[in-house]
Amino acid sequence: MSISTETVKVWDPVVRIGHWTLVISFFTAYFTEDEFMTLHVWAGYVIGFVVCFRVLWGFMGSPHARFAEFVRSPSETFGYLASLVRNQARRYLGHNPAGGAMIVVLLVFLAGTVFSGVMLYALEDGAGPLAAWVVQNAEREELWEEIHEVLANLTLLSVAVHVAGVLFSTYAHRENLVKAMLTGRKRAGNG
Repeated sequence: MSISTETVKVWDPVVRIGHWTLVISFFTAYFTEDEFMTLHVWAGYVIGFVVCFRVLWGFMGSPHARFAEFVRSPSETFGYLASLVRNQARRYLGHNPAGGAMIVVLLVFLAGTVFSGVMLYALEDGAGPLAAWVVQNAEREELWEEIHEVLANLTLLSVAVHVAGVLFSTYAHRENLVKAMLTGRKRAGNG
């Protein structure tokens, strides 16, 4: 079976820049805290902005960026994963069903991590956009600190699963998905 070398534009600049901005911002926030709190907070704000913009772009963006194009039912997603394990998975030009599910999971975890961080910032330091509405309380601070930590770690775990899925799909479909997310181009056709 020969693989075409013809490529087509799939990922628009908003998707690609947003993706890599999230990667850099998440790891910046994850590995900076107490000593670098200002950097941690600003990385969180960037994540929050990109997540909000990506959700909007999921409804009004380019065809392959839209949720309607890649969010599938759980049965279709699990069916795709089963066919991928059997090396019989259909190749998608845009996101495959597992990739679509991972986008939703990551957006939800990132949004939760940002919100819990903003709550914690208001409770701990009396700062940030919620500071005027949140009354400082040590008990609530501990709860939000735990929520923030759990969500950040769940996000990190999801990132690891995402990277493993990208590597597995890259191998299964003989297509460099990291390069595609850099250039915006993928091999033409669905086969």
